[in-house]
Amino acid sequence: MLYVLIYVDNTIITRNTTMIIQQFINNLQSKSLLRNLGSLHCFLGIEVSPTSDEKLYLTQTKLIKDFLDRTHMLTALPHPTPMVFFLKLIQYGTTTIKDSTHYKSVVGALQYLTITRPKLSFSINKVCQYMHNPGTPLEGS
Repeated sequence: MLYVLIYVDNTIITRNTTMIIQQFINNLQSKSLLRNLGSLHCFLGIEVSPTSDEKLYLTQTKLIKDFLDRTHMLTALPHPTPMVFFLKLIQYGTTTIKDSTHYKSVVGALQYLTITRPKLSFSINKVCQYMHNPGTPLEGS
């Protein structure tokens, strides 16, 4: 089996044997303009490293650091769980955030991070439920 991933004008071709990959690339090159950039290192912000057992290790370290810097949380301490269990999110009884664009941008970036951090999915799904009307709790709530 040969895996081919195409996104706009970028293509990833992979298989456990390089001979089949090279035959496929040669076939493509004979039919269209194709440039081989060699081994995969990064794709759509996802860093790719081969492991000793011929698997691929995916990480988003640079994206995470950029995200933490953009949200002024680069020096924040890590938390052992992605979401505290006692947090109660509410839709009503909040003050609407003046610039919801920033909130939506942060949540969108968090969603992209779930590609390599699936444990974050539940927490991010929870905050996504308030994308239409993000707010902060009123005093005494």
